[in-house]
Amino acid sequence: MFGLETDIFILLFICILCACAFEFVNGFHDTANAVATVIYTNSLKPTTAVVWSGFCNFLGVILGGIAVAMGIVNLLPVELLIDQNIYHSIAMVLALLLSAIIWNFGTWYFGLPASSSHTLIGSILGVGLAFSMMPEAADGAGVNWTKATEIFASLLLSPLVGFSLAVVLMFALRRALSKEAREQVFSEPKKTQEPPTWIRAILILTCTGVSFFHGNNDGQKGVGLVMLILIGVVPAYFSLNDQIDPRMVKDNLVAIEQTVSKIDTTLLGIEDKKRLAKVNGSTEDLMKVISAADSAGHIEPNARLEARRDILVINSSLKKLMDSESVSMSDQDKKIIKENTDDKKGLRRLTDYAPFWVVLMISLSLGLGTMVGWKRIVVTVGEKIGKSHLTYAQGASAELVASMGIGIASGFGLPVSTTHMLSSGIAGTMVASKGIKNLQAKTVRNILMAWVLTLPVSIFLSFTLYVFFRWIF
Repeated sequence: MFGLETDIFILLFICILCACAFEFVNGFHDTANAVATVIYTNSLKPTTAVVWSGFCNFLGVILGGIAVAMGIVNLLPVELLIDQNIYHSIAMVLALLLSAIIWNFGTWYFGLPASSSHTLIGSILGVGLAFSMMPEAADGAGVNWTKATEIFASLLLSPLVGFSLAVVLMFALRRALSKEAREQVFSEPKKTQEPPTWIRAILILTCTGVSFFHGNNDGQKGVGLVMLILIGVVPAYFSLNDQIDPRMVKDNLVAIEQTVSKIDTTLLGIEDKKRLAKVNGSTEDLMKVISAADSAGHIEPNARLEARRDILVINSSLKKLMDSESVSMSDQDKKIIKENTDDKKGLRRLTDYAPFWVVLMISLSLGLGTMVGWKRIVVTVGEKIGKSHLTYAQGASAELVASMGIGIASGFGLPVSTTHMLSSGIAGTMVASKGIKNLQAKTVRNILMAWVLTLPVSIFLSFTLYVFFRWIF
């Protein structure tokens, strides 16, 4: 298959299996974020809640697009990594996958709602940093720090947003509801007794939203992982989208060339001149590769790699040029460049994609994982963050904030932590109810410790494993 030697094919299979394992672990690690509130408010039986959550996670991956997945893929400068020895590519993906699985499984075992997103990002950064120290790394490049900064910002803001919005929503509910409704909503659930129908409907709806958007966001991370594996190990087959005729982007290249030619080079600094030269050179190369395609639009395997590299270089260089103060460019010209480099009708429709079988495989892994192993973290989320039992209002507020936050982040293609959003949301509802004294200090301290340690530990694990696998291979 793919013309690979038997040992490489076996390693490729192991890598993809590990990606599915990561998503499976992610499923049962993060299930609590969706089902804890409906279980602890007696809105759904545990088995029903978990199965429903698994199904919604499955749908979230299938219908979620690939914007977040491409954010994961573009965290590493793939245009550089595809040049390395194929065994080195396998070492890279095995290191980041195993380190992510180890930390995820460990935090689940101890019942800590740590972030799978932080774990994955840290693992990718670890192998990127390790690769930057290898002799084949061009200019020491191993991490796309521009993309990493965007992701760090989204991961850092998610718990703050979750906590703050939950507090605001709780106060808004107190003011908006009538006295009778307020007494119902802010009361503690009675054992074995279902909540009022309208409250139960809201809680089930918010559980559905969190589950769907968790699949939408976290599932895409698994899709991104598999695409990293496929591009790194068999780039000749997966570096470009076979479903699109590459000759269709000729008009995009012409528009980019015409727009870039308007830039006044006399005002540019040294770095901007280099970026402009990269854009012009890559545009010219890409046009030659596309023009050399056969009558069916097929490009030679080696030329496909060049085409992918050219597209990524054009896109990243143009972004930096548009952000530079020394580049004089009208808003209309910037709009033209964005339209002709995007993933819908621009150049990146050739590179930003995922085959349906990848999406289906990850959705099944996440959905099945959601249905097992959920109890440990559900207990932490439902009983140990606050000193009092979850009320209906607290459950609905935390879930609503989490689903909205994750959904918005997915729309912008940013990976955020479902765990952070919901755990901080529950903490916010506890504080809004009875003040900060209503938080269990030991649990909050343990969760914060897990959050703080996740990035450095996963970076260290993947860095070490990558160096070890490089030595073995």
